[in-house]
Amino acid sequence: MVHRAPAHLKVIALVAYAIAVVATPAGWWWAFAVHAAVLLGVIAASRVPPSHLARRMVVELPVVVFAVLLPFVADGPRTKVLGLTVSQAGLDGGLTLLVKATLGVLASLTLAATTEPQDLLRGLARLRVPSLLVQIMGFMVRYLEVVADDLRRMRIARESRGFVARGPRAWPVIARSLGALFIRSFERGERVHLAMLSRGYDGKLPPR
Repeated sequence: MVHRAPAHLKVIALVAYAIAVVATPAGWWWAFAVHAAVLLGVIAASRVPPSHLARRMVVELPVVVFAVLLPFVADGPRTKVLGLTVSQAGLDGGLTLLVKATLGVLASLTLAATTEPQDLLRGLARLRVPSLLVQIMGFMVRYLEVVADDLRRMRIARESRGFVARGPRAWPVIARSLGALFIRSFERGERVHLAMLSRGYDGKLPPR
């Protein structure tokens, strides 16, 4: 059912859900429990494997680190948790931030797992998202595998020369590789743009 739902309706539902989660005041744990129950119900209905979502939750790691540090750096009345003295306001803020971020990331991952990229782009176009933004996202999806393949070939080339990514000494080599990848991708984008202009591109892609 979730997989077959129109992409534009799923985008609207995601935006509405995100607004509801963000607008929930700190300390309203019962409301967060309701948000979580709704999301878990959608995930169960979509039959997306929990392992699929768990592996991709790593994108939330910076938020988790910030939420863990917040009780130790915030001001205000102090309280003890597990023998540690932390800020009560920072603790509440960190927990609220962590819950909101987790719900938002899970909702976004569920949308991505139940919607094909091209369907999502058509849904955004139907919602009157600016055409240029939709085109940029379309090319990003189309050439993501090409860039990933370039990165894989560069890694194989480094390893064939005895390079081992171990310790800070490897960081300059990796940084130069990423710089070369950026320049190569930028030049590819210019070639694609010139090829599109030579074929009459005027800011709008022909209907497919």
